[in-house]
Amino acid sequence: MASSASNTSDLRRDVQQGAREAANDLAGKAADLADKATKQLDSAIESAETAVRDIAGQGREASERINAVAGNLKTAVDKSVKDQPLTTLAMAAAFGFVIGALWKS
Repeated sequence: MASSASNTSDLRRDVQQGAREAANDLAGKAADLADKATKQLDSAIESAETAVRDIAGQGREASERINAVAGNLKTAVDKSVKDQPLTTLAMAAAFGFVIGALWKS
């Protein structure tokens, strides 16, 4: 009987030790996965921030170009009004007619 009790006690100890090792191993793997997930998330956030900065920069460049074109157009219209006022008036009327026709359709 003593031998059976000793075997049971040894078996219980082995099972408990195995359970502790499995729990420690599982905790270690969970910590590794959490670290990997954190790194992936940080990388994704960094990529998104870079993309936003790039898009914002492109928007600023486009705005600057539009302002330059608008300035050039204003200069050209001002010159046209001074040099050829009747031609400029006729072009404005034609432009208004086209816009009106498009507006109705």
